Parts: sequence; C-alpha cells; structure tokens
Amino acid sequence: MPFYQMLCISTHYNEYKHIKQLVTQTCNHIMNNGGVVRKIDSWGTFGLPQRMKRHAEYSSYGDYWALHFDTSPRTLQSLNKIMRQDPLVLRWTVLKLGAKVEDLASEGRNAIQGQEIDDPM
Repeated sequence: MPFYQMLCISTHYNEYKHIKQLVTQTCNHIMNNGGVVRKIDSWGTFGLPQRMKRHAEYSSYGDYWALHFDTSPRTLQSLNKIMRQDPLVLRWTVLKLGAKVEDLASEGRNAIQGQEIDDPM
C-alpha cells in the first residue's frame, strides 16, 4: 500500500470536540478499509492567509493538522469524497510519500521525522 501524508485545514471552533470528531472519522475510515494510520500531528490554530469560503460560510481562522497513513488508492478516493462533503473541512491535500516498502524503508523514517534526505549528487 502506498504511504500518504494528508494536510488539512478545518474550520476553527472554540471547542475541540469538532476537530476531534473529524480526525476520528478520518482515521476510522482509513482503518476500517484496511489502512494503517502512522502519525497524527496537530499544528494548532492560525489565521488564514485570506478569508476562505466553504459550504456557504466564510472563515478567517483554521485548525491545521496532518495525518500520515498507508492505504489503497480506492480508499483514498472515498476519503477525498468524505473530505469534500464535510462542512468542517476548508482545504486539504494528499501527498504520496512512497509507493513500495523498499522506498519507505530507506526514506520513510526521515520523511516522518521531518529530516532532510541526503542527495548523492
């Protein structure tokens, strides 16, 4: 299964039960479809670079979080559909970090820990 990183900006609420519910729903969807969640990072609440409109509501602040996971491409498609329909999600993107176990063995640990990969050139 490919290794992905999802970066997400969700609507900010004073209570964190909303973002907890969104992250829990996302992780459960991945795990119920045979995927593995490797790491969850909360980056905190920040002002958005510009006012964003999503589902007929404007937001000036957002909660930033990241998720590292392994899953099948089919599950990723359904996850994108869930994120598109969820009113809490302002923006998200999914980055493919590796396709095979061999790729992840040499570079995966550095990617998760945020270290630079040595370029032999």
